Amino acid sequence: IQISDNWPGYSLDLFTYPQHYYGDLEYVLIPHGIIVDRTERLAKDIMQDIGDNDIVVLCVLKGGYKFCADLVEHIKNLSRNSERFISMKVDFVRLKSYHNDQSMQDMQIMGGDDLSKLTGKVSFPCFLLILFFMFCKDIVGTGRTMKVLLNNIEKYKPKMIKVASLLVKRTSRPDGYRPDYYGFEIPDLFVVGYALDYNEHFRDLNHICVINDHGKAKYRV
Repeated sequence: IQISDNWPGYSLDLFTYPQHYYGDLEYVLIPHGIIVDRTERLAKDIMQDIGDNDIVVLCVLKGGYKFCADLVEHIKNLSRNSERFISMKVDFVRLKSYHNDQSMQDMQIMGGDDLSKLTGKVSFPCFLLILFFMFCKDIVGTGRTMKVLLNNIEKYKPKMIKVASLLVKRTSRPDGYRPDYYGFEIPDLFVVGYALDYNEHFRDLNHICVINDHGKAKYRV
């Protein structure tokens, strides 16, 4: 689903959201209900590609945890209602790329040091699904960061690696890497909500919203 650059979004008055964020947001870009429905569809697409393989989910924190939890739950529900049982394991890594609303030159990758524990045996074939909340030029760019992450994973020899992201941020420069599954392509905006934060604030906002200048100044560190 592509959201155009001139999309005005939804008025905040049409939705409920935490009162402590009143005055900090411009508009709702993607309502929570639409996020839920789109995530369910992504789960269906992934289930069709899994085949008879077990699945290992590697969630990129912190913004990805809610998308991960909801997507995994949808996959589990589909598995329960299908003729085959899908075994799932989950681990986590964290990428740090922002200070306030500015991207940092270097990407930090933390956690997930012993990924062999995910499979029990290094040679165990599995379907590895890496979950991001948002792909943008700062996370992907020329593909440098993804190459570092994938190089750390490929030595455990998963049978298949796929990348899923709820959002893909559209920028003027071409991305060097594109996720295999994504929910929405959005304009180059700084968005918060649905576990995506601005200095650890707005994670409790269910909708994906655009933060305003007042909100950036209020929560700047």
